[in-house]
Formats: sequence, C-alpha cells, structure tokens
Amino acid sequence: MLAVATLPAVSCGEGVRQPPMDSAGAPAATSEGVSVAESQRLRLTGVGATLPYPLYARWFNEYAAVAPVRITYRSEGSPQGIAAALNGSADFGATDIPVSDSAMVASGRSVVHIPMAVGAVAITYNVPGATRPLRLSAEVIADLFHGRIAFWDDARLRAINPGVTLPHLAVRPVRRSDGSGTARIFARYLQLVQGADAPWPDGDSVIVRDGNEAVAAEVKATAGAVAYLEVVYARQNRLPAAHVRNRAGQFVSPMPFEIATAAANTLDGLAPFDDEGVSGFRLSLLDAEGRQAYPLAAFTWLLIVPSQLSAAKRTALADFLHWAFLEGAASASSMGYVPLPSAVADAVLARVDAALRCNPCATGAASGTVR
Repeated sequence: MLAVATLPAVSCGEGVRQPPMDSAGAPAATSEGVSVAESQRLRLTGVGATLPYPLYARWFNEYAAVAPVRITYRSEGSPQGIAAALNGSADFGATDIPVSDSAMVASGRSVVHIPMAVGAVAITYNVPGATRPLRLSAEVIADLFHGRIAFWDDARLRAINPGVTLPHLAVRPVRRSDGSGTARIFARYLQLVQGADAPWPDGDSVIVRDGNEAVAAEVKATAGAVAYLEVVYARQNRLPAAHVRNRAGQFVSPMPFEIATAAANTLDGLAPFDDEGVSGFRLSLLDAEGRQAYPLAAFTWLLIVPSQLSAAKRTALADFLHWAFLEGAASASSMGYVPLPSAVADAVLARVDAALRCNPCATGAASGTVR
C-alpha cells in the first residue's frame, strides 16, 4: 500500500486572472541563501491553472532566496497553460487537465507531465440554517445543477440529511463561464458516475461567473447558492464543503487525508510505474476505490516541453522541482495543500531527471495512451 502523504503538493482551479506573480519580491539574500544581482538571475516563465497559484507564489519567492533564479507565473487557466506549453510562449505550463495524445501529435511536441499535488473539487453552498456539512450523492449533485431539484427542502436532500433543518429556499446553481480545469474535473465526475454528458443549463436560475474567487464571492452573497469550487479556495473563503458519497457508499469530506487516500488507492495497483515514461502520470483519480477516498480528487500538473528549452533552463527547472518536493514541504503543508504519495513522488523525480537533465533532449511526440 502506498504511503498517503510525505511530500508537498498542490491543489486545484482556473479561470480567474490573478496579477502576474514572480519571485522578485523575495529577498536577494538570506543567512542560508545566495546573494545574486537581479541581472544575473536566470529567468523562467510559466502560465496556467489558478489552483496551484497560492502555493507557487510562495514557493517561487522562497526559492529566489536560495537559488539564482527568478520565476514568473501568470494564473490564467488550464487551457492557457496547455497552449503555452505546446506553442513555447512560456517555459512551462500548469494545468488540472492532462494534455491529450491528439494534441501532442498535432503539435509535434512531447509534453512531460509532472504532478505537483493532489487537489480536489468541493461542492459548496449557502443554505441558511444548515449547521453541519450537508451530505450529497452524485445523483443529487447532478439534479441540483441541472434544475431537477428546485428547493433545498426537497425530499431527496432530506432523506440523506436526517436531522438537518433545510429551508424552502430556491436552489441557485453557480457555474463557471471559462474553460477551467475545475469545471472539467466536475463535469467528468458527473459523466463518470452517471454515464451522461448533458450540457450545462442556462437561464435566469443559473449564475455564471469566471474563476474560483468570483464563484466563492457569489456563493457568499447568494442565499440558496450551490457551486463547484477548488477545495483550497473554499477553505480560504470559509465556505462549507459537502460530504460526497463515494464508490463505497460513504459520505466523505474533502480533507487532506481523504484526498490523498483517493490518490494512494488509485496508484497502489500501478506501482512500480514502469510505463509512466510513456503515459506520464496522466491519471484520473475520480471516483476512487476505498471507504475513505474523496471522489472528486485530481492531480494538478506542471507541463514542460524539454526540446523547447535551453540546457540551462532544463537544469534550472529540474533543480527547482527537487527543491519543491524536498524542501518546500513545510510551506505546502502549512497552506493546506495535499502531498503526493511518497512512492509517486520518488517516481516523479526520477522522471524529472530523465527528461530534463538530458543533452540533447528528444523531440518526438509521445505515443502513449491517457489513462
């Protein structure tokens, strides 16, 4: 059985355009670090998911104090992260959606997927009078978002929430307007557990917002709201998170142990990861096995195309990734991010060294199948 958590990682969301962040604000020298003139720093740029933005902001600042590198990151969403990695407009991308084989073949580039953390999508809500976390099944979640449950005191909600006072209050679904990883994870979960791919509803009853922060603000302001939201953003905004029924029939909260358990249970049967050089850890953690596994868990990845980078930049990225997994653990844990299982972290770092400490790096597109 894989260890659940020993190393740091990140969690998940996209769409909100945060201001550009980099390590320039970090001190140029510390008692333990290095003193480097700004002009002498190697510069790296990244674009992508908002889910890991808070952690990346802290990591890049901390790393600037111990290494002669300045890393700039723009959190614009997973689709933008994929595009930036494939077209070379940034040194790395970040995404909560793996790059498909067809996209890599079309671009002629092989993308290295580096899982940085196990994240999760929370189902949050604003239901006055509900003093403890609501229990929701996949069927009930789908009906809430598609208008088939119109009021919070619906019999289906009362049946799985005994003892909870539910008001006769209209359900107000809040959905994302952007092509975010958070939205894709949520949609894929419903498709997986229900076997349907219905379009999102439109109309006056549905509130549409762009980005995790905007969704969180809307839920706070709207009585009766229900939304899908990256779990770290839910915690930061002190929003409730529903306990979701998993494959084993248990109602599970999106807490770090339960999220990590989903990854550990999924990956346990795949060790020793002999084929991950091809499939690149593009793994779905949705609806994982196990009584304690949270069913809406997912990796968030860094995307790197080695053939587009100089040897100096490849080495700098490899060095940073080793530091992030081994030295950034305390920062990641203190922020509430979920670490990778230890066996996976070891395999990821081996993959990093093979892909980035290369001279020259291969240019062919990957041919593996996404799991």
